[in-house]
Amino acid sequence: LGVSPSAYEEACAVLGQENAAIAVACILQRAGQINSAGGYLRSLTDKAAKGEFSVWPMLLAQLRANGSHV
Repeated sequence: LGVSPSAYEEACAVLGQENAAIAVACILQRAGQINSAGGYLRSLTDKAAKGEFSVWPMLLAQLRANGSHV
């Protein structure tokens, strides 16, 4: 994906390891639609630090996109 170690470490610090991994997995699923995975992760991390982002809506959207009933 081209996510730098520093971007992932910052995401882990802000989101927690599990939520950072979920975010990266969701980014991986949409890699064809995202120009810069590292930049996108940094943007999500910044939003999370401000209390404006949670991985759950992102995860639920991914589940729905894959045909799972939520």
